[in-house]
Amino acid sequence: MSSDRDESLLRYLLCGIRLLHSLCELAPRHTKLEQILLDDVKVSEQLIDMVFYELLVLNNYSLDIQDSSSVPLLHSALVACSLYLLTGCISSQWQDLALVIVAHPKVDMFMDVACRAVHLVVRFLQNKLSAQRSDICAKSSPTAESMVNYLCQQCEASLQFLQLLCQQKPFQERLLRNKELCRKGGILFLAQSILKLHSPYLEESSTVMAALSRLKAKVLSILLHLCEAESISYLDEVASSPRSLDLAKAVTLEVLELLKNGLSKDPKLLSAGPDRTYPMGLLQLNAMRLVDIFSDDSNFRSYITVYFTEFLSAIFSLSHGDFLSMWCSADLPVREEDATLYYELFPAAGWALDSVSSSDLSNTTNLEFTLSPNNNMSQASYVHQRTSLFVKMIANLHCFVPNICEEQERNLFLQKFLGCLQTDPPKLLPSPAFISGPQKAAAICRNMRSLSCHAESLIPTFLNDDDMRLLRAFFNRVQPLVNPAEFEENRVQEEEQFYVRNNHMDQADDITRQGMMDDKDKSLTPSALKEIDRDVKNVETSGLDTSSTKGKNAIDNLVESLRENTHAGVQEDEKVETVQTEEKQRRKRKLTIMNDEQVTIIERALLDEPEMQRNAASIQSWADKLSHHGSEVTCSQLRNWLNNRKARLARASKDARPLPGPDNAFAGKQGGPQQGHSLRAPNSPGQETGPSNTRGTRIMSRMNTSENPEAPEFVDFGAAEFVQCKPGQFVVLVDGKGEEIGKGKVHQVHGKWCGKSLEESGTCVVDVLELKADRWVKLPYTSEATGTTFEEAEKKIGVIRVMWDSNKIFLLQLQ
Repeated sequence: MSSDRDESLLRYLLCGIRLLHSLCELAPRHTKLEQILLDDVKVSEQLIDMVFYELLVLNNYSLDIQDSSSVPLLHSALVACSLYLLTGCISSQWQDLALVIVAHPKVDMFMDVACRAVHLVVRFLQNKLSAQRSDICAKSSPTAESMVNYLCQQCEASLQFLQLLCQQKPFQERLLRNKELCRKGGILFLAQSILKLHSPYLEESSTVMAALSRLKAKVLSILLHLCEAESISYLDEVASSPRSLDLAKAVTLEVLELLKNGLSKDPKLLSAGPDRTYPMGLLQLNAMRLVDIFSDDSNFRSYITVYFTEFLSAIFSLSHGDFLSMWCSADLPVREEDATLYYELFPAAGWALDSVSSSDLSNTTNLEFTLSPNNNMSQASYVHQRTSLFVKMIANLHCFVPNICEEQERNLFLQKFLGCLQTDPPKLLPSPAFISGPQKAAAICRNMRSLSCHAESLIPTFLNDDDMRLLRAFFNRVQPLVNPAEFEENRVQEEEQFYVRNNHMDQADDITRQGMMDDKDKSLTPSALKEIDRDVKNVETSGLDTSSTKGKNAIDNLVESLRENTHAGVQEDEKVETVQTEEKQRRKRKLTIMNDEQVTIIERALLDEPEMQRNAASIQSWADKLSHHGSEVTCSQLRNWLNNRKARLARASKDARPLPGPDNAFAGKQGGPQQGHSLRAPNSPGQETGPSNTRGTRIMSRMNTSENPEAPEFVDFGAAEFVQCKPGQFVVLVDGKGEEIGKGKVHQVHGKWCGKSLEESGTCVVDVLELKADRWVKLPYTSEATGTTFEEAEKKIGVIRVMWDSNKIFLLQLQ
């Protein structure tokens, strides 16, 4: 792998990976092989190290490769085969595999290089989609589509590997603690590239179009698992820097466009499409889930309001029959179907090797992998989830909490919605389905009443009272402004309907109402409710072989061995406690408004525990206590309230404080340096240090090193102390402008480092544990041994160990 990375090397590596996989497959039936490959911990560690290093090597390929080159084909096969070799030599049980990877000392590097390697495969695929348009369009090259199809398969297999790992709680939490990966947007860059994949020249290819749809559904599933994690808020981490926040908004825009395209298609036409032969993945449903989460976050609500309100308003302008069939029915002509790709390493590698060694692929048989449908959701459950998410989006965008939301957000959605109703609907939706002219206002009000009635039948399985209250509040604001006379008349009718609703005797709108109640009767019987409840709680499963390659003892031994060697293992005492059963159910609204007494209680608690949002156990405890003093407060609601509160304080601090300069970067409240000021948390919520963004400065919660496996916890700092450094101290590094570069631990203060005297140069050697600057920033002191950038230093040494001017190092004092 260290030699010239040409095509012949890739072929050689792929042959080697295939051989290792074959030996692992034979091992359970061959005692000696089993002892060597599956039971020997050292051999297993070497196999894992090899895979990690190979992924690192596969990152170093350029996109500007000739279209005729076989490198993209071999590269994509190697990435997928290397990842799935781990399931052969370690375990096919994803929970066990996640434990082993998390215990590895280079787990953070693996997360980074795996994301980047898959990202490169995606970009190779996009290049192939663009480059082959003339051949595919003219159908003059039977091999063009085969090559694209193969790249899609390898890309889906690799992405699915990451998806299944992200479903495992240990891996998920470790990834969220990887501040570098979250801040630099590794997952978001990957998601953005996948969501942009498109080729109009392949619309007639059902295989490729279905694969692209599943790719997008899978990457949205990864984002969903990270956003719905209970211990750490992924949105909180993403919003920790302007760059990652902008990237998150760009991904949000792609999701919104995807959702517009999906919801604008006529379901009747989709049911007869050629791509229905293959599962498409839960693309639309996952997109709606993600928009539901993002629209409930203060960093994205205004953004979604601006870019999505026009489409939402257009939906209510549909004819009443079309609106009912889309949003108020228990049946759809077609529904999405999720599937798991059963990846087979040996034939995948063989197809790529045969392709690059043959000059004529016209007679080559297309490689097909088994797609195992994940039939974990009934038709009724799918349809009702879809409608409930539509309602939740409206509720989220209309919700306004005075102490959390910015004042300019008040009535922003309402005003935008009313403005859009006065214009022609966007061309994205089929125009014949719209009502225009004098009947438009009446149609809009009628659609709103129908959705409100249908939504009531979804409580409490899919919606809660908060959702309904906000939906009614929004409709009650819109309808009198759209059609005042009819609104008064219908309000009287609705009061009459309330008393006969349980008897299904709605006289005001007999046909519509009876049809909706029929749907309700068919789908929400006691037995159906149990089935739906099971669907809602159902966790995504891999659909792959559930037999474990290694025995449980072998897995435990391997995990223990890796943990002994790790430099940054996760401590047992920081593992998040098991989530309560209620938190595993459907996510409830997070912007529930607490009463004055509840707010007073939690504000007092924050005086003693300012970083409560980082402690899942504390959040659970306080949520239970608050629920005794008013309406129920769940963990998710309390966490979101805490994050929004911190964002509001951050905005106020940012507006009131000047940006730090070279002379006051670590100044105290009075503006001057405070020598010896310890790094303690603020004495009150109003004393939080002003961050550089709306989510506030994030400090690594806990760091472990080989020298000090029980490093204490960092806290937010208001000032830092400049003193003579000593090895083992935790410090802050700043640049010439006084801006923070990162945090780390002093490694060496005396003697020479890379031929330079530390005393004469006035420098120290520091291991950077949390880097805030870009990885490619040039180091102040470079050498052949350490490289010229932070990234090179990590690659050459294994840790980011750098020389730094002593007068630009400040001591971090711990609580």
